[in-house]
Amino acid sequence: MLPLDDLLVIDLSRVLAGPYCTMMLADLGARVIKVEQPGTGDDTRAWGPPFAAGESAYYLSVNRNKQGITLNLKSERGRAILLDMIKQADVVIENFKLGTMESWGLGYEALRTVNPRLIYCNISGYGTDGPDAGKPGYDFIVQAEGGLMSITGPVEGPPTKTGASLVDITTGMFAANGILAALYARHRTGIGQRVDVSLLESHVAWLANVGESCLVSGERPHRHGNGHPTIVPYQTFRANDDYFALGVGNDAQFRKLCGVIGHPDLADDARFTANPSRVRNRSELIPLLQTEFEKQTSAHWLEQFAGAGIPAGQIKNIDEVLTDPQVLHRQMVVEVPHPTAGTIKLLGVPYKFSDTPASVRFAPPLLGQHTNEVLSAMLGLSAGEIANLHDTGVV
Repeated sequence: MLPLDDLLVIDLSRVLAGPYCTMMLADLGARVIKVEQPGTGDDTRAWGPPFAAGESAYYLSVNRNKQGITLNLKSERGRAILLDMIKQADVVIENFKLGTMESWGLGYEALRTVNPRLIYCNISGYGTDGPDAGKPGYDFIVQAEGGLMSITGPVEGPPTKTGASLVDITTGMFAANGILAALYARHRTGIGQRVDVSLLESHVAWLANVGESCLVSGERPHRHGNGHPTIVPYQTFRANDDYFALGVGNDAQFRKLCGVIGHPDLADDARFTANPSRVRNRSELIPLLQTEFEKQTSAHWLEQFAGAGIPAGQIKNIDEVLTDPQVLHRQMVVEVPHPTAGTIKLLGVPYKFSDTPASVRFAPPLLGQHTNEVLSAMLGLSAGEIANLHDTGVV
C-alpha cells in the first residue's frame, strides 16, 4: 500500500513546477495521468541534449510514475473527453495561460458543478489577480523579480541565478503541499476547493530569514558571496589544494575551531567571542582564518573538524554526489526499465515511510504511451472509437 493509493490526478501541466508537483503525488502512490498535445507533448521533451533513446533528461527528471496520454484540447471532442476524465478525478492541475481553461468551459467554477469533490490546482507566474496577473512566469525571471538574484553571487560581482531551477521546484512542492491540505479538508467537509499557487509567491515565501531581516531592520539585504548574513564563520574557505565549506553555528563550535587551528586566544578576543560580534567584525576574522587554512590540505581540515564536532564538508561535483555511498545507501539513485532506452537511472524519493513507502515504480511515459489503455479502461471507449480518435487527430 502507498500513502495516496486510490487518488486520481489529471495532470495538464508542462515544463517543471507542475510536473514536479504531480511527480511527488505519483511517488506517493497517486494515479497520475499526464495529458499532452498530440505530436509534440511537453515542451521539455525537446530540451536537450542529453537524451536517452530520444527522451530528454529534463523530461525524464520530473515525469516518473505517471501514465501518459495525448489529447487535443483545441478540439471539442478532446475537451469532452477531458471533462469525462475530470468527472472521475480527485485532483486536476494545470498551468495554462490564465483564462485558457475558462475559454474551454473547463475553469474551476464549471468543473466544481460537475465534480464538487474536485481539488483544482492552478500554477501561474504571478497569481490569478493583482496588477501582474497574466504575466508569463519563468523561473529565471522570477529569480530576478523576486529578489533571489540580488542576494546571490560574489559580493562585488553581478547578480547571479541559482544553478538549479529553485523557484519552479519549490513552487511544485508548495503546490503538492496545498493539494494534500485541500484533500485533508475534503475528508472533513466532503467538498473540494481551488488551490492557487504562483512562482512569485512561492519565491517570496521562502525568502524566510532574509525577508524577515529586511522587514525588521528596514535595510536592503546585500550579497555575501558564499558567506552568511547573520552567522560567522559560515562560508567556504580555501585550503592549499581545494575549497571546503565550514559552518560554525554557535559560540561553542567557534571555540573548538580556534583550538583546531592552534589559536585558542581568538575565542576570547572581544571582537569574536559571540556571534553578533563576529558578524560585525567578519572583515577582520575571515582573513585570519583564511591564512591558517591555506597551510594545510582540505582533507586535513575536514578530518580535524570531524574529530572536533565542527560542521564542515567537501564541495562535491554533481557526479560525485550521485555516486556517494550515503546517497546510494538511501536509494536516491534508482534504476527502472524504460520501453525504448533499456534500464535508466532516476533520482530517488526523498521521504521514507515506515509502513507505506513511496517508490519509483515505472519510468516516465513515452508520448501517448497509455492513451489507448486509459481511454478504454477509464471511459469505456471501444477499439473502433479509439482508432477514430487517432484518425481525426483528437489523440
